[in-house]
Amino acid sequence: MQHSAGAPLPPPQGPGYGSGGWAHQGPRQGPQQGPQQGPQQGPHPGPQQPPVPHQPPAPHQPPGPRHVPAQHQPPGPHQPPGPHQPPGPRPAHAPHGAPVPPQGPPTGQPPADSTGHIQLPPGGPVPIPAPPRAPDGGTGAATLAVLLIGPAGAGKTTVARHWAMSRRVPTAHISLDDVREWVCSGFADPQSGWNDHSEAQYRLARRTCGFAARNFLANGISCILDDAVFPDRPVVGLGGWKRHVGPGLLPVVLLPGLEIVLERNAERSGNRRLSDEEVAGIHGRMAGWYGSGLPIIDNSKYDVETTARVLDDVLARSLTSPPSW
Repeated sequence: MQHSAGAPLPPPQGPGYGSGGWAHQGPRQGPQQGPQQGPQQGPHPGPQQPPVPHQPPAPHQPPGPRHVPAQHQPPGPHQPPGPHQPPGPRPAHAPHGAPVPPQGPPTGQPPADSTGHIQLPPGGPVPIPAPPRAPDGGTGAATLAVLLIGPAGAGKTTVARHWAMSRRVPTAHISLDDVREWVCSGFADPQSGWNDHSEAQYRLARRTCGFAARNFLANGISCILDDAVFPDRPVVGLGGWKRHVGPGLLPVVLLPGLEIVLERNAERSGNRRLSDEEVAGIHGRMAGWYGSGLPIIDNSKYDVETTARVLDDVLARSLTSPPSW
């Protein structure tokens, strides 16, 4: 029967260790007495001594081998009887009352602060990356963070995902729209009107994407984010991304013609499909990026693969001469 105050578990299956390879530690009352034994008896039985109160085990000290006398002893008052164990080795010269030295360090015992998980470095602001050294003229194996800007229907998500999949080094794609749609109940759809609720969800999604990007980059994985950032709202748009990710973020604008944007928007479904009036209004506001100093790609006549290749070349030039924004 287990002691109500937390007595040791049943005796291990091996001398000094449990079945999982962990050292079994118990209190020592003397050089020959273990936690599972009652008071020792001599060859002539006498009055039984009262049991010694239970003491907590000493931290980080594996026990020595248990010694079981030839004469069978009944189990202790706080422990059910276990299987009979043969007597273990005992040092030749051990002073009376001294602890028995361990026979060897336990194997397979993890550190006390181990959780079994890989320790990841904390994510911090992304610095400006070094210029690449790739023979093909692209970004090569550079670890970088990219922000792909464009109106609805420009192909940001498709191009960003293709570019991330075509790189030779680990690269992640983080879509702001996907993170915003994590909200299932109470989703604030901007098509129903831009208000404080939709603005708060947008800021929350952007901050979440920024945290994810910094964690990926801190562990050597590049990332590309896509968002419809308006040039007439730099504080909550481009400036917000720079605060959440870091100064090393490389923005690129994807801006095809209005006819292409309307055509691609018509192929969309769900809450990502906008009305023609909304698409035209967003496209007109995006034209403000001309003259901003940011690189702009007109992919009106490019397919997805070609656009991704042009994007990689633009990013390689941005690494050599970062844009001021």
